[in-house]
Amino acid sequence: MDAQGGANDVSRETSEKFEHFANLVRKWNPRINLVAKSTLDELHVRHIADSAQLYALAPKAEHWVDLGSGAGFPGLICAILADEQGVKTSFTLVESDRRKATFLRTAVRELGLTTTRIVADRVESVQLLGADVLSARALADLDALLAYAKPHLKPSGVALFPKGARWKDEVDAARQRWSFRLDHYSSRTHPEAVILKIGEVSHV
Repeated sequence: MDAQGGANDVSRETSEKFEHFANLVRKWNPRINLVAKSTLDELHVRHIADSAQLYALAPKAEHWVDLGSGAGFPGLICAILADEQGVKTSFTLVESDRRKATFLRTAVRELGLTTTRIVADRVESVQLLGADVLSARALADLDALLAYAKPHLKPSGVALFPKGARWKDEVDAARQRWSFRLDHYSSRTHPEAVILKIGEVSHV
């Protein structure tokens, strides 16, 4: 399956927000290492477009939770896209590194994302968030991600996890402890990567 949608089919205003955000990442990166320095010249493909494709796969949501948000990928990018479309989705970005949380708060303020809040705490310590959609990028393997996600997902909620070439191994390992519905979509930015769309998560 192919993931539809991305960062290219957006309004000029949203493109400008993406560029503003990219400039913020470049400005802050030397101080707090938001992304690998080697990827700074490819921010729009490696990080922004890669994150934007998750938004196209998400069902309609009142509350979107992004765990381990780091530099805001994918949560902040999806919040920008929701804002562009006038969608009334509230976003909660969880980031335990307080310097990165400060960066995220700065970005949220400068981009005018009034329905986005930042929680500076460890995932395990956050009160239950009741997510319709939950995302996480490069945070942990799938088994650990499901342990993080399960308490915060509504029973009808969906998790979206970008994964690399070894995603099938992660799925097989996770199924030793978890039962879940799974769809996978080919990444539009990495030839061997996929986005896992997971629901109905329960312990085996």
